[in-house]
Amino acid sequence: MLTVTIEEIQRDIATYVHQVEAGETLIVMEAGKPVAEIRPISPTVKQLRPFALCAGEFTVPDDFDTPLPKEILTAFGGT
Repeated sequence: MLTVTIEEIQRDIATYVHQVEAGETLIVMEAGKPVAEIRPISPTVKQLRPFALCAGEFTVPDDFDTPLPKEILTAFGGT
């Protein structure tokens, strides 16, 4: 985290923007007090999870999609 004054940012804004783009967080100070935080924005596009991430780590049983017994359905408020 880098601490800078408003005057420093005004003198060389491009340098500070490049630092933020590189992942640095800036704390902007005025009269010795922090007044703002400038940080990189989170990516708006979520990364897709890799396909078959857990391939081979577990086996889906053959009866996975068979209906549940009536007593279990009733316990969960089903009919």
